[in-house]
Amino acid sequence: MEFVSIPSNDFLAILPEIGLLLLIGFTLLLGVFKKNDKNFLGWFVAIGLSLILVIKLGFLNPGSEQHSAWGGMLQVDAASYFFQIIIIIGAILTVLFSTNQNKFEFSADYLALLLASVIGMNLMAAASDLIMLYLAIETTSIPLYVLAGFMKKDQSSVESGLKYLFFGAMTSAIMLYGFSFLYGFSGDTNLFKISETISAGLIPMGIQILVLLMVVAGFGFKVSAFPFHFWAPDVYQGAPTPISGFLSTASKSAGFIVLMRFLMTTFSSNPQNWMVLVMILSTATMLVGNLLALLQKDLKRLLAYSSISHAGYILIGVASGSQLGFKAAMYYLLVYLFTNLAAFGVAHIVETQKGSSQISDLTGLIKSSPGLAFAFLISILSLSGIPPFGGFVSKILVFAAGIEAGMVWLVLVGVVNSFIGLFYYLNLLRTAFSSGEESEKLRISPSWSLALIICVLGIVVLGVVYTPWISWLNFASTNLISLR
Repeated sequence: MEFVSIPSNDFLAILPEIGLLLLIGFTLLLGVFKKNDKNFLGWFVAIGLSLILVIKLGFLNPGSEQHSAWGGMLQVDAASYFFQIIIIIGAILTVLFSTNQNKFEFSADYLALLLASVIGMNLMAAASDLIMLYLAIETTSIPLYVLAGFMKKDQSSVESGLKYLFFGAMTSAIMLYGFSFLYGFSGDTNLFKISETISAGLIPMGIQILVLLMVVAGFGFKVSAFPFHFWAPDVYQGAPTPISGFLSTASKSAGFIVLMRFLMTTFSSNPQNWMVLVMILSTATMLVGNLLALLQKDLKRLLAYSSISHAGYILIGVASGSQLGFKAAMYYLLVYLFTNLAAFGVAHIVETQKGSSQISDLTGLIKSSPGLAFAFLISILSLSGIPPFGGFVSKILVFAAGIEAGMVWLVLVGVVNSFIGLFYYLNLLRTAFSSGEESEKLRISPSWSLALIICVLGIVVLGVVYTPWISWLNFASTNLISLR
């Protein structure tokens, strides 16, 4: 009997995903024996994810090297490495925020679904083949559809899950149809081989533009860019709040790495086509997100529109098509991970103990929980782009990338939108720091405190000590540019 030998590079390429599969198995097993100790399950998964992160950071850093694995299905490089780290950190913080509460049925199933989506996102970050990419997207999406509607007794949660499923399936079908055109004309599913076919002029320009629109529709849904943003407010409002935060950060990051990798490989021979399209999407996304956020009364819904607007800022970096632009987009996503999860974390704590997520529920937060109010202050100031926090540095970077690429008008649109955002962000702080009536002190569990501390430290460190982190992204941004 012969055994198939797996090359070491192939094995190492999916080592974290193997660890995640084992963690899913142990979690489900412990769920049977520790059914009444949900906190133990949460801490177990958080520690397991942390160990996987340590292994990833300590032993699997590709540095400047890049190579393919599994017959060209996966691309192992600094870009995929960086985004996989973001995704795992996002999962750890989401698990910590999900622990110690009773609003929804926190269980082994919930954690297993979350871990399954992380596997899909990690594979999305490294996918360099249409088949692998589509399988990774579905591996990500299906668990998230279930998690969005996980609160079975809450009608809004069930509705959000159904809406997410319906619109997600629709955009996936459009994207898959675009993939079929690429395969039909090139006879290959590898992104680099497809790029060679396009460069040789074997695919008509009309078909290229049609495929570009279809693919951008699919990825635009993942990053909640206009006009594919319509699902986000309802889903973020109805889903369990930690999952809303996860969707707005880790899932968005996975969508952006796929978008950047796809554009820089498949459509590298005609960059002007997608650059113009991304600039238009960036402008509309910023405007729609910020203007509609001004009208919101619900905190989670406001954060959803805020998330849409930030996708627009990130698209400025993507539209530049330069190393600085991709570096800026990646740094923005790193900062945004801590910033937005902190904001959603505060929303989750307030919602859990006050029963709703209305902005008015923030009234008197400074009195009921000074520590929580401080974390909220840091996250909102960072979202506003106010120094010395990470959000300021990330916005400066994307604006600098836009100016370098000659897109001064797009940068001006971004600056104007940043001032619009100040109105609703500062209104949140005004409410949280208003006197209000004396209310019961908010109880903050150890896992929530740890998650908020990590987020606040991330926001401050990335805003003050930014040079080494930006330098760290040189390899990742160079990898993406070299895909041309």
